[in-house]
Amino acid sequence: MSILDGWRHCPRCGADLELADGKAECPNDHRFYATPQPTACAVCVDGDGRLLLARRAGPPFEGAWDLPGGFVEEGEHPLDAIRRELREETGLTVEPQDFVGVWMDNYGDEEGAASTLNLYWTAHVTGGEPEAADDVSELRWFAPEELPGEYAFHIAQVISVWREHHA
Repeated sequence: MSILDGWRHCPRCGADLELADGKAECPNDHRFYATPQPTACAVCVDGDGRLLLARRAGPPFEGAWDLPGGFVEEGEHPLDAIRRELREETGLTVEPQDFVGVWMDNYGDEEGAASTLNLYWTAHVTGGEPEAADDVSELRWFAPEELPGEYAFHIAQVISVWREHHA
């Protein structure tokens, strides 16, 4: 299912849209594409080698553990999104470092869930005190041998790759 599937009229001029192959076109040459929504997230590790995880406060995957981060705003660089999201969700100031990887996913399991393009970097905490806020119900630092098993989205894969290449 595409984000454009429910579109019937051009949001710019109101003309009827023709939907085909992941794009919508109107007779007035306006084109719209079904693209994934980008996210930027951080793998934060403290001086003791513990990984920071955030428990999701709401759907999708309410109650599951996640890496802190979120959607990139229009015109925002992904590294700036990490800084902003970590400040909003955790109260921490961070500096992104090494690129971990890209994962494609959907924002939930339900039919029609938005497609996401998820970017991950390691990040160093430079200030602040950890406090769950925004859409996070709990923050916790986990030693590698104490990592939980209930993850949201593709977080188990991200942690696995991070451990192989960065831990």
